[in-house]
Amino acid sequence: MEFTEQFIEAFALQQYGVAVKAKALNGYDELNFLLKDKEGLQYILKVATDEHGYHFLDAQVKIVNHLAASEVANQFQHYLLNTEGKELTTLVIDDRNYYLRILSFLEGIFWVDATERNDILHADLGNFLAKMDKALQHFSHPAMHRRYIWDISTAMDANAKLACITNHEKRRMAGYFLLQFETEVMPVLASLRHAYAHNDANDYNLLVKDNTVCGLIDFGDMVYTALINSVAVACTYAMLNNKRPLETAAVIVKNYHAEYLLTIQELDLLYYLIAARLCISVTQSAYNASLDSSNEHHFITEQPAWNLLYQLIRINPVKAQDSFRTACGYEGLINDKDYTGLLEERKKHVGRNLSIGYKQPLKIIKAALQYLYDDKGRTFVDCVNNPSHVGHCHPVVVKRMQRQIATLNTNTRYLNDHMMEYAKRLTATLPESLSVCYFTNSGSEANDLAIRMSRHFTRQKDIIVLDHAYHGTSTVAMEMSPYKFDSKGGFGKMPWIHKAINPDMYRGPYKYGDANAGEKYAADVQRIIDSLKAEGKSPAVFICETLLGVGGQIPLPPGYLKQVYKYVNAAGGVCIADEVQVGFGRVGEKFWGFELQDVVPDIVVMGKPIGNGHPLAAVVVTNEIADAFNNGMEYFNTFGGNPVSMATGLAVLDVIQQEEMQQHALETGNHLVAGLKRLMDKYAIISDVRGHGLFIGAEMVKDRTTLEPAVPEIDIVVEKMKDKGYLLSTDGPLHNVLKIKPPMPFNQQNADELVQYLDECLGELS
Repeated sequence: MEFTEQFIEAFALQQYGVAVKAKALNGYDELNFLLKDKEGLQYILKVATDEHGYHFLDAQVKIVNHLAASEVANQFQHYLLNTEGKELTTLVIDDRNYYLRILSFLEGIFWVDATERNDILHADLGNFLAKMDKALQHFSHPAMHRRYIWDISTAMDANAKLACITNHEKRRMAGYFLLQFETEVMPVLASLRHAYAHNDANDYNLLVKDNTVCGLIDFGDMVYTALINSVAVACTYAMLNNKRPLETAAVIVKNYHAEYLLTIQELDLLYYLIAARLCISVTQSAYNASLDSSNEHHFITEQPAWNLLYQLIRINPVKAQDSFRTACGYEGLINDKDYTGLLEERKKHVGRNLSIGYKQPLKIIKAALQYLYDDKGRTFVDCVNNPSHVGHCHPVVVKRMQRQIATLNTNTRYLNDHMMEYAKRLTATLPESLSVCYFTNSGSEANDLAIRMSRHFTRQKDIIVLDHAYHGTSTVAMEMSPYKFDSKGGFGKMPWIHKAINPDMYRGPYKYGDANAGEKYAADVQRIIDSLKAEGKSPAVFICETLLGVGGQIPLPPGYLKQVYKYVNAAGGVCIADEVQVGFGRVGEKFWGFELQDVVPDIVVMGKPIGNGHPLAAVVVTNEIADAFNNGMEYFNTFGGNPVSMATGLAVLDVIQQEEMQQHALETGNHLVAGLKRLMDKYAIISDVRGHGLFIGAEMVKDRTTLEPAVPEIDIVVEKMKDKGYLLSTDGPLHNVLKIKPPMPFNQQNADELVQYLDECLGELS
């Protein structure tokens, strides 16, 4: 049936006794017509079908009639009665039911078209919504008890459409906020106050005039839901395209509360409810796009919604909760107390030499991908937490872990498919010869095991390491970590440990531009092998990180490992690639750091990023080494390879590959390095920028000729950067290298801001 303007004019005259001219309007899911009579009076005629349902349309009539008795009655349309005295007129055409009704016309301009949206208007919106919701306290209608896509309470349903979001960063962020909804809101949802709500106070339904709300139209989204959802919807749309979204929401909340009291529990959920509403919107837009929809209404708020989600993830949830609480006169969550008491407790009950970062310690209470939130309401961009490889609280990893730990977690004496699947998936990323896995709980433990296997295989004990290297905290790992045993409190070098020169092309004897630097540095390893041979010994193992971490964030010289591995293997030794900080796509160009050197190690050790911060690590070896290690003594690790760890490892691999994080690390890392090199041209204190992908170091010196380390200047910069919301750290033998190894979701905007703020900090030093 085609409802023409002529048909509508005849219908209005016959059924409602009004002579009008009709003009078709755009509509979302109903037909809409503007009617105008000779005196200039205007009306809106709406046509619905059985898809909307008679009972739900009846509920719309009843709720509007109920509000007609409230103090905000003039801010709603009212229904005209037909010749039978009814608000709804049913037409049956070609065996289909059509429901038509005529409503009065409200004057005003739509919120979306208002040129000035100030706090006076936002305050009035809060007051108006409260009066409406208060007036609906005693209203009820069974048709509003429905499961509805736009009801925030059903936000979990949006997970089914996450896959329709093709942009990895956006899908990850929406998934994070839906995870928070499940974590923070779902457990208490049933206990919240519920109400019959309009549920759609958006910028196309609100009418404004002279800084006041003069109308609210369209009850098509109404639903019985948590009362606070009504506030969340209004806040969401008021926050769109807003440079002060949190402040705006607080104004709405304050004035709502002044008229209709909100509870602390409701206020504390509001941040998550706003985010959930946005997630419903963006997943629905993505779903419609997957269907090739051409309806502009399906995408009208898509970009503003994404923009607001990007703003929200940088707003600390504690800051939001504190803002809403204080706006309503409740005690806030944020205080200026220092951590003296907590530090004393820590000193009393925790090892005294467990260090704390920054002069003014941070108490981090929550995290989101590349962001950390503290208890003071501050948000920090995490630039150093490389164990959270695919991002803090990555939704895919968290959900897989939750599901597995709710199903089974036990030791490895039982068969488990996850272990087999993960071992196959992990080794598929490595050269074919590296085919046997041993699972442990940390990089330290993995390095310890790798040394044990190497010594067993070679029947030798001596270990060649690089000066300033760090390989972990176990006894064996400490013994082969000059970073520890040569430092304050260290026990010194054991006789079976041999330090090769650090292949540093900035500070070492062989510099950038020396095409043979790799071979020259490798010669020092041969020197050690020769000295061992003179004593009738040979090396059991050579171990080094494939980019040097605490050694100064140093990429190895071209050809270095190829020559070293050749020397060590020729002497009967085993070559271990320590990928604990380097691997899993971080270097961008390759999945593993050793691939940058075009070598195949005998053993690869993995940790940190392998489980995204979950205690998981691995040693992967050749069949030959595995067979030799299988000498009758059982290898057993209570937790290594448990089902939860294996599910976690699989999830991390899936995320890295499906979200193309290696390519992202390459592009973002190159972008950041370019920015840092611009600063190096501007400030002499930055003397070298180096790295691959998102494994980056920037060395700072007082003088580029003497190379005197810029300490304490670098410490001042790190503290200043913290104050600007960027968490960096220092590394290197002289503690003068800025360490930049962020979670992989770290993006180009983060990189640009890091460079901008670092520019400001360095300028303040001058």
